[in-house]
Amino acid sequence: MDDFKKRLTDFYNKFNENKRLDRRHGQVEFLTSMKYIHAYLEEGDRIVDIGAGPGRYSLTLKEEGYDVTAVEYVRPNIGMLRAKDKEIRIVEASATDLSMFEDDEFDIAILFGPMYHLYLKEDRLKALLEAKRITKKYVFVTYIMNEYAVIEYAFKDDHYHEIRNKLDEDFRINDPDALFFQSRIEEIDELNQLSGMRLVKRFASDGPTDYMRSTINQMDEETFAAYLDFHMKTCERKELLGASSHVVDILTKNRG
Repeated sequence: MDDFKKRLTDFYNKFNENKRLDRRHGQVEFLTSMKYIHAYLEEGDRIVDIGAGPGRYSLTLKEEGYDVTAVEYVRPNIGMLRAKDKEIRIVEASATDLSMFEDDEFDIAILFGPMYHLYLKEDRLKALLEAKRITKKYVFVTYIMNEYAVIEYAFKDDHYHEIRNKLDEDFRINDPDALFFQSRIEEIDELNQLSGMRLVKRFASDGPTDYMRSTINQMDEETFAAYLDFHMKTCERKELLGASSHVVDILTKNRG
């Protein structure tokens, strides 16, 4: 096992992704992403979930009747997936090498985890190109945003002095040893252009939610429903995208 995979394995042995998505602030991200996935799915579509983690999206879509293949890189997540559904198809692989699949094997690709952990641009591009190669219709890609990380971790959580040597003069995070990579909109646009895919839609899967986790987790049902409605109606607004925690691109290789 290489050092980076070991560090990822150690992280996911401790981090509970399901618990995060079950709490109200995590539900916003999950429900928003599922709304857009459903908007582009058709009956009978085959789905590949690349970087499936513990399988929240894979298992939900499989329960809805879709043919789902989960691709995951680290063993703890594979074990959690297997424990929940012994019949789901799981492939242990990196997002940058999906050579076990043939071209255009799936209708929809979900790439919600890998871009978090691929520091090098060439690796992020490889992941996009592999997803493009094996997918007929749409590729959903999630990024963690740079400005969110600076606002939340450096300033709100008061870690500026610890990480200031990892910030350039424009407050771009530069930390090759970190487990997470943060993006900016212009960098995502460049990757899309290099991949040869066309951007169909871009949305913030959680918008300002992560900045106010405790507030959202304590909302009464009516207020949370109103917040969720507000978020769904504003999550494509360009002025809000860069400061969101997560941004999702819906891409297609159909240039028309």
